[in-house]
Amino acid sequence: MEQHQTQFPIQRMCTLLGVSQSGYYAWRKREPSQRAQANAQLLEKIKQIFKQSRQTYGSPRIHQALKRQGVVCGRNRVARLMRRNHIRARRKRRKTPRTTQRKVGALAAPNLLKGDFNPLWPNQAWVSDITYIDTAEGWLYLAAVMDLFARPIVGWAMADHMQTSLVEAAFTMAVQHRSPRVGWIHHSDQGSQYTSADFRALLFRVGCRPSNSSVGNCYDNAVMESFFSTLKTECAYDQFETRSQARLAIFEYIEVWYNRKRLHSSLGYLSPARFEQINSDIFCVH
Repeated sequence: MEQHQTQFPIQRMCTLLGVSQSGYYAWRKREPSQRAQANAQLLEKIKQIFKQSRQTYGSPRIHQALKRQGVVCGRNRVARLMRRNHIRARRKRRKTPRTTQRKVGALAAPNLLKGDFNPLWPNQAWVSDITYIDTAEGWLYLAAVMDLFARPIVGWAMADHMQTSLVEAAFTMAVQHRSPRVGWIHHSDQGSQYTSADFRALLFRVGCRPSNSSVGNCYDNAVMESFFSTLKTECAYDQFETRSQARLAIFEYIEVWYNRKRLHSSLGYLSPARFEQINSDIFCVH
């Protein structure tokens, strides 16, 4: 009745619903219950975390963030308050262009990763891939390298082409940033960039072992696919006006948000940076 009082007379609604006018006005003057007050306070915290997450967290991550703040509440309660107040995380977009283009006659490396996405220490296994970003100036291509131990993006590069130099730049950035020990694995699909002689020579020079997914097996590089899907849901969900605008947004997303702050369910709802920090007394990032 309160929600519709601007549309219908109170007297008419009371008659139709079998409610006395005095009872309705008494209800309006009544103080909110303790539960209602607690829900209102919890909702404000939910809204704050949702805003800080760039409107990307659903109820599971918001619930975990609340727990970190010392707020005791159930996940179903969080989900219910979000649903009632129309707080929804962004949804994934459809994929369109194809970035994996195999070169006829290229020799693929053996699959050294073999679907093991949980190495025991940092810089044991990296995964890499290329995706596209939509801009009004045309596609911007992003090559990224992820360390599977804590799932940070350790190297990345962007260009208006998908040539081998793009993946070389991303890999070189990762090597300079992490200084891995000789013998670690670099895993990718069988795209022509990753099976090229130039890229293989680069891996050989720094002592990295190449590994390629089998043809037609999308699960072999599922972790990178998941990152790109997250990126397009949380950052590149609309067309950018320019490639420069896209570059700035993606840089900020990776370096400020994804690596350092975003809660990852596979890491026990820790950020990659925090996960590595906690394990730094056991593992050295070499």
